[in-house]
Amino acid sequence: MKINWYGHSCFKMTTKSTTIITDPFNKEIGLKPPHCEADIVSISHNHKDHNNFSALRGDPFLIESPGEYDLCGIAIRGTSSFHDSKQGEERGSNIIFTFKIEDIKICHLGDLGQKELTSEQLESIDNVDILMIPVGGVYTINGEQAMNIISQIEPKIIIPMHYKLPKLKIKIEPIDQFLKETGTKEQRIDCLTIKKEDLSKEEESTQVIVMNLI
Repeated sequence: MKINWYGHSCFKMTTKSTTIITDPFNKEIGLKPPHCEADIVSISHNHKDHNNFSALRGDPFLIESPGEYDLCGIAIRGTSSFHDSKQGEERGSNIIFTFKIEDIKICHLGDLGQKELTSEQLESIDNVDILMIPVGGVYTINGEQAMNIISQIEPKIIIPMHYKLPKLKIKIEPIDQFLKETGTKEQRIDCLTIKKEDLSKEEESTQVIVMNLI
C-alpha cells in the first residue's frame, strides 16, 4: 500500500487495484485539489475544504455517513464524533473513518474537535496501526490536544494533517507545536510505502511521519 498527501486532510491510499481519497478539498483554500481517478471517497463532514467530491475522476463510491462498508475487499467503518469540544454545538458533527487495507488498520480522524474520545469511539476504532490526526487547532484539536488523543489510540505510526501550509488560506496553526510536543524533528517523506510485516519491525515507540505534498 502507498499513502500520499494532497494537503489539509486529503490523502490518497492506493493498492494494486484500488484508490481511496479522503476529504478532497476545494481550490478556494489555496492548495491544488486532487483530480485523480478514485474508487472510494470518504468525507468526514460537509465543509468545502473537505467535500470536493466532484473534482475526482471515475465513478467512485462516496462514503459520507457513519456505518460499516465492505468495498473492493477493504473494510471501512465510519464512527460519529464532533467537530468541536461542545458536542457539535459550534461546528457540528464529524466522522472518524477506519480502513482495513492489506491487513493494516488506518484511522483518519477528519476534523475532530473533541479533546478526548469516548470509550464507545475507542472501541469502534480499535487497534489502529496508522493514525492521521489534525494538529492545527482553531477548527480542530491542536498539537497539545492531539497528544492526548494519540495516548488514547496508541497507534504505531502518526501522520499529522490539517495544519498551516505556505499557500493555505485557512488560518490554522503550523505543525511546530505538535512536533515540539512529540519531541520529534521534522523529517519529511514524499510517499509512505508500507506492508503489514513492516509494522512488526517497528520499534515500540510510536513513529511520527511528516509528509510532503503529492
